[in-house]
Amino acid sequence: MKVEVEQQPDSVATVHVELPPEQVAREWNAIADDFARHARVPGFRKGKVPRSVAEKRFQKEIQEEVTKKLVSKGYRDAISEKQLRVVSLTNIETEFGEDKSMKFKATVVTAPEFELPEYKSIPVELPSAEVKTAEVDEAIERLREQAADFIDVTDRALQMEDFAVIDFEGTVDAKPIAEVAPESSKNLQGGKKFWLLLAPDNFLPNFCEQIVGLQKDETRSVAIDFPAEFPVAELAAKRADYAVTLSEIKQRVLPEIDDSFAEKMIPGKKLEDLRHAIEHDLEHGKEHEIERAKESQIVKHLQENVKMTLPPPLLRNETRRALSELVQRNRERGVPDDMLKSKEKELIEGAEQLAAHRLTTNFILQRIAEQEKIQVTRDDIEDRMRTDAMRYNVTVEKLQKELDEHDGISALADEILLAKTLDFLKSNVSVQTTLDSAGSAEVSGEKA
Repeated sequence: MKVEVEQQPDSVATVHVELPPEQVAREWNAIADDFARHARVPGFRKGKVPRSVAEKRFQKEIQEEVTKKLVSKGYRDAISEKQLRVVSLTNIETEFGEDKSMKFKATVVTAPEFELPEYKSIPVELPSAEVKTAEVDEAIERLREQAADFIDVTDRALQMEDFAVIDFEGTVDAKPIAEVAPESSKNLQGGKKFWLLLAPDNFLPNFCEQIVGLQKDETRSVAIDFPAEFPVAELAAKRADYAVTLSEIKQRVLPEIDDSFAEKMIPGKKLEDLRHAIEHDLEHGKEHEIERAKESQIVKHLQENVKMTLPPPLLRNETRRALSELVQRNRERGVPDDMLKSKEKELIEGAEQLAAHRLTTNFILQRIAEQEKIQVTRDDIEDRMRTDAMRYNVTVEKLQKELDEHDGISALADEILLAKTLDFLKSNVSVQTTLDSAGSAEVSGEKA
C-alpha cells in the first residue's frame, strides 16, 4: 500500500492511498465467488453460477462491496502508518480502474500540534473537608424555615417580613402588560393569590416598600420604574402602574428546634440523629466540592500553559453545537425567543468561547491519555451504559440500540476517556493550601 499525505491550511490533510493490485484482485475474487455461490441467475441452479457470469451480472454490486471493505481497512492502515491524529473525516473519493486497481483519497481534519506542559503535581488550593458546627446549625435553620407554619394576621396592617397574599395587575400607558409584553413572565403581568415575602429588594424594584401599611381587602396603586437595562425590551426604561389588592396577611411561625422537630424531619430520630445525618450530607457535599475544585483548577492550569490553534472547521461545528445548547437552556428558563434574538451577538460570542474552551481541554486531555497510555475497555463502556440506563430508567439493551443507531458508542468512549484522564490528573495534584470556611489558608504541600 502506498500512502502520501498532503498537508493543507487549517489542520486539513488529504491522504492519498494506492492499494496493491494483487490485494484488490484477491478481495474482488473472494467477493465475486460469494456472489456466484448465493446469486439466483436464470438458467443456473443456485450455487452453480460461474464466477464470470456473476461478475458480469453483478459488477456494480461486487465493486461496491470491494470498495467498502478495502477503503475502510486501507483508511485505518494509512492513518496508523502516518500516525495522524484525525479528529474528523470530511470526505472520501475512490477511483476504481478497469484493471481493478484502486486508489482513494481521504480529506481529514487533524488535531492541532502543541507541547504538553508538566501535568503531574499541578498545584491546587482546595476547600476544607471539615464540617463545622455553624454549618450544621445553618442547615437546620434552613430546614426550620421550610417547616414553618403560617398564621393569619387580622389585627394590624401589612409590614416588612410578612407574607402578603395579593391580587395585582400591571399596566404601561394604560395598556395591560400582558398586551405590551405578551412574552414576559406572568409575574410581571400580574396574578391572583400571589404570595410575596415583604423584604427589601424582593420582587420588583421598590414594590414591597410601597405596599407596607396596606389593610386586608385594601387596594393601592404601585408605580414601578424599570431600569434601562431591564431584560424585557418592551418594559425597559418604562414606568408601570400596578393595582394591588391585599387579600391576606400571613406571618411565618418557625418551629422549635427539638426532638419533635427532628421527628418530623426523619421519623423515629432525635435531634442528635438529625444533626449527625446533616453532618454526613455536608461531608458528602464537601467531597464533591473538593473534586470540582481540583477539576476546575487542573483545566485552568492546562489551558494557561498550552498554546494551540484550533482547526477552524472543527471550531465552527462546535460553536454551532454550543449555541444550540445555550438557546435551549435559556428557553427552558423561560426566556422568550424575541429576547434571545435581541441577545444574538452575546449568545454567539458566548458559544464561541465555550466551544474553544471545550475543544482545547479535550485535545489536551486526549494527548495526556495518549502519553500515559490511558485506554477505555469494553468493561468501562458496559459499566457506563448500566449507570446511564439506571439514570434514564431504560434497559441497557434499549440504550445500546439508541447508541448504535446514532453512532454514539464512539462518543461515549471519548467521554469515558476524558473522565479517566481527569481522574488520573486529580490523583496526582499537589495540594498547596487548604482553604477553611472562613477563607484562611493552611499550607500542606501534599499530593492528593
